[in-house]
Amino acid sequence: MLAEICCDGLEAAMAAVGACAKRIELCAELSCGGITPPHEVLDNAVTLGVPVNVLIRPREGNFVYSDSEIHHILFNVAYCGNVGVNGVVIGALTDDGKIDLPLCKDIIDMARSYGLSITFHRAIDCAADIMEALDDVLSLGVDRILTSGGAASAPEGRETIRKMVERAGNKVIIMAGAGVTPENAKELIEYTGVKEIHGSRIGLAKL
Repeated sequence: MLAEICCDGLEAAMAAVGACAKRIELCAELSCGGITPPHEVLDNAVTLGVPVNVLIRPREGNFVYSDSEIHHILFNVAYCGNVGVNGVVIGALTDDGKIDLPLCKDIIDMARSYGLSITFHRAIDCAADIMEALDDVLSLGVDRILTSGGAASAPEGRETIRKMVERAGNKVIIMAGAGVTPENAKELIEYTGVKEIHGSRIGLAKL
């Protein structure tokens, strides 16, 4: 089992590394769900000594993006590739709540051209049909999917997460996130069968 620690900035990331975090998701403005951190933060991310996956999200709110926002997304994926981080965390939806497959393919193609690992983020939890969305994301060939099972927290969505794990099989890693704490992580892992968990509580790094 691997616990990925979500960190809002370098100071939080350094604290997570000090607590023996195995991998970090780096973002900014975690209070609004996270957006892409500033470039000066990304420039220092590779000095942390553990794999760092960077959230690629131009703003808070929904996951339906304008042309200018898409340009921003692709630019930041390329920036991450040039900096040399481990991976990117991406996702996009259409107006009707489906996975935006053409856009996601473009983002993934760029990320793969830099050898980046790819996590599909909790945009999947906002999809109109989460299991249909899961099938679409599986077709994209990402490395993992971060999800709360469509609920406000992963413990609340544990039944759906378990179904997602069963449906995904060995095709992708399902990573449970949102409301995961050192106190509820073990039960969540045992119930759902996830191999990875995600949260901002540094205590998770010690599990």
